[in-house]
Amino acid sequence: MPALDGSVPSTAAAAAAAGPAARAARRLRSVPPGLVLAWLVIAVVIAWALVPWLFTAQDPVSGVPAEKLQGPSLAHLFGTDAIGRDLFTRVVYGAVHSLSGAFVAVTVGLAGGTLLGVLAGSIGGVVDAVVMRLVDVLLAIPGLLLALSIIILLGFGTVNAAIAVGVGSIAAFARVSRSEVVRVRQADFVEAAFGSGGRLSAVLVRHVLPNSLTAVIGLAALQFGAAILAISTLGFLGYGAPPPTPEWGLLIAEGRNYVATSWWLTVLPGLVVVAVVLSANRISQSLGRTR
Repeated sequence: MPALDGSVPSTAAAAAAAGPAARAARRLRSVPPGLVLAWLVIAVVIAWALVPWLFTAQDPVSGVPAEKLQGPSLAHLFGTDAIGRDLFTRVVYGAVHSLSGAFVAVTVGLAGGTLLGVLAGSIGGVVDAVVMRLVDVLLAIPGLLLALSIIILLGFGTVNAAIAVGVGSIAAFARVSRSEVVRVRQADFVEAAFGSGGRLSAVLVRHVLPNSLTAVIGLAALQFGAAILAISTLGFLGYGAPPPTPEWGLLIAEGRNYVATSWWLTVLPGLVVVAVVLSANRISQSLGRTR
């Protein structure tokens, strides 16, 4: 349609006007379905942890003995355990213990490992050599053995198990953060910042750290899933939350004596753990590709 001055609007202008909406639509269409499913699983589990009463109205601790060891049904989606407690309710209420433990573990590993990695990568020399030898020692110790050793010192419980798992992940965060700091420090804009009189602390905060955190965040997402698995393993072995706490690893451990007759007591909580860990790994992969 001609404009008031008689000119015809160009197709380029029309395309530019529709550009943001079209780009947003293309980005939504380009998101892999697997990534959408992973975010959906994590969102549901986080909702379980924050508002569990919206998903179930039953008690996670007390049960009805007359309804013990019932299979999955509409009344009990995951069946019931040996004392008549609704297993789905216990899985939902157990999300807060597993997720909070994983958050503590990732926070400990992220803070400690990033600090060591930044110190080693930015200062270099003797500090770098000492820190990385310490990291090599931590990596040489099996993660489960290190976690069990720390739990013996700290005591049992979900928080102590999370701290133990976090200490075991410090080495991985330190190696990744050091390599990223070394890579960014060699960039031209960092050299220009030093050449213009910038102090080491200021250059690290303004230039090095913001450009080094992408890989560390991707590792944090990966470690989140690994932390859930490790904390569930410790709970299964009896080093996590005590009964009757509905922690995921403990739920699987409580059902192992009924595997032959009541498979749902171990299989269904185990599938929840597997789904959350795989979803966290998928999200970590997507964050790694955005570097």
